[in-house]
Amino acid sequence: MTSLSIAPQITLKSSSAVETRRTYTITASQKSPLLIGRLSRFRNFTSRFRMSVDNGGSNRSGDRIAAGDAVIIVDHGSRRRESNLMLNEFVAMFRDKTGCPIVEPAHMELAEPSIKDSFASCVEQGAKRIIVSPFFLFPGRHWQQDIPSLTAEAAKDHPGISYIITAPLGLHEQLVDVVSDRISHCLSHAAGVAEECEVCAGTGKCRFN
Repeated sequence: MTSLSIAPQITLKSSSAVETRRTYTITASQKSPLLIGRLSRFRNFTSRFRMSVDNGGSNRSGDRIAAGDAVIIVDHGSRRRESNLMLNEFVAMFRDKTGCPIVEPAHMELAEPSIKDSFASCVEQGAKRIIVSPFFLFPGRHWQQDIPSLTAEAAKDHPGISYIITAPLGLHEQLVDVVSDRISHCLSHAAGVAEECEVCAGTGKCRFN
C-alpha cells in the first residue's frame, strides 16, 4: 500500500469567515490507476469550474439551457410523502434561480409523477428537447440502467423529441459548501442556538446521543 496525498483545492468556510485549507490523505494500492485517474480528473474539473466562475460563466457553445429545452429532475422516490414533496420544492428553487420555464419533478419509482408522466408534461408545455437530470450523488445502477430505460420508454410516445440524461451530482466542489453548511446548522441546533431545519423539523433527530 502507498499513501497518496492530494490537495483538491477545496476551501471550507466557517461562520467566522476564516478559510481553512486542508490536505486529505487517501490510501490507495499501487495497482489502482483507476482511483488515481479519477482524482486527477476531479482536480482538472474543479480547476475548470473555478475558472468558469471567475470569468462569469462558461463561454462554450451549447452549455446552457436554451429556449425549447425542458428539465426533468429525477430522484429515487419514497413512500414517505414529505420526502417526495421536498423534490417539488427543489424544482421550484431550480426554476426560480435558473429562469428555465419548464422544469418538472419525477420519481424513478414508488411515487408520482413518473418519468413518463413528466416527459409528457414537458412536451405538452412545448419542449423540443428534454434534459433528464438524476438527483443522485454518485453513478450506479439507477443512472446506468434504470433511468435510461424509463426515459427511452417515455420517449417512444413522443417521436421527434430528443433527450439527454446528464451525469449525477458526483464530485462537485460546491457540494463541500452544502455539506459544511448543513453540519454547521445541525450543530447550532444541537447547541440550542438555531431552530430545526426543514429536513428534520419535528423529528427530534438533530441531537447528540
